[in-house]
Amino acid sequence: MRLSLTSLMVGFALALVFLGPCPGLTAPLDGSDDDRFDLGNYDLNSVTDWDNLEPNIYGDNYDYEDQEIEVETVAADINRIGSHPKVDHHEEKVTLPTLPPFPVTLDFRGSGLFGPETGLGMPTCLLCVCIGGSVYCDDTGLEQIPPLPKDTSHFYGRFNSIRHVKNTDFINLSRLQSIDLTGNQISEMDEDVFRPLQQLHDLLLAENNLQALPELPLTLKHIDLRNNRLISRGIHSESFKGNNIQSLHEDTFCDSHDRYFIRRNLEDIRLDGNPLDMNLFPQAYVCLPRLPVGSH
Repeated sequence: MRLSLTSLMVGFALALVFLGPCPGLTAPLDGSDDDRFDLGNYDLNSVTDWDNLEPNIYGDNYDYEDQEIEVETVAADINRIGSHPKVDHHEEKVTLPTLPPFPVTLDFRGSGLFGPETGLGMPTCLLCVCIGGSVYCDDTGLEQIPPLPKDTSHFYGRFNSIRHVKNTDFINLSRLQSIDLTGNQISEMDEDVFRPLQQLHDLLLAENNLQALPELPLTLKHIDLRNNRLISRGIHSESFKGNNIQSLHEDTFCDSHDRYFIRRNLEDIRLDGNPLDMNLFPQAYVCLPRLPVGSH
């Protein structure tokens, strides 16, 4: 847009008149700086004659009639705002490996970085969790014990669907000290399944379908057989003789949650030869038709 320079200057002059110092109060224009700051040179009692005020009391006259001020506005290029370079998108198809259908038979085919390979297409320590010498395979849908790393000291295979424990499941595991297979469906165990385990201390087989026990190692200190289907002829006569049993849990033979439970089929328990005072644990055998053989 274009504005007249004359209009601007007139407005500027009026502003100086009304807002600036009055003529009667101004110091002489040709005086020195000291004279200009001397109040004696000012007529403080004068009255401004606004009707006869000269418009150009501050300097020479300039003719701005023929001059114009040109103001231009620069418009933004809207088409360029928010624009981005075009990016070509490419779609790639990824083919996932096909997992074998269940049930799966685990197959020991050597050891790798994450432990022995299994039939699931992954090593044991990816199927399970391996921390130090402990292997945790709880609630992983196993139907048999997977091949374990040779340095395994504690194995947890709770709450799976294991039915049969074979004598090859724990072979070459000389450091294994604890086995917990609670909450499976185990109904069969090979007779010599625990024979190679010379350091086995704890064996937890509660809540399974066992009717018989295999040969137990002499190093065993703690065994949990709650809620199984054990019968007298399924337990070796020397299974619990010559050990070091010192205490009995109240749920070892009985059910602490059922006061009327009686284990009629378990007729003979021999605990003699162990440093165990049977009188200290009456709740452990209160459901039995006969008292266990031992020190009373």
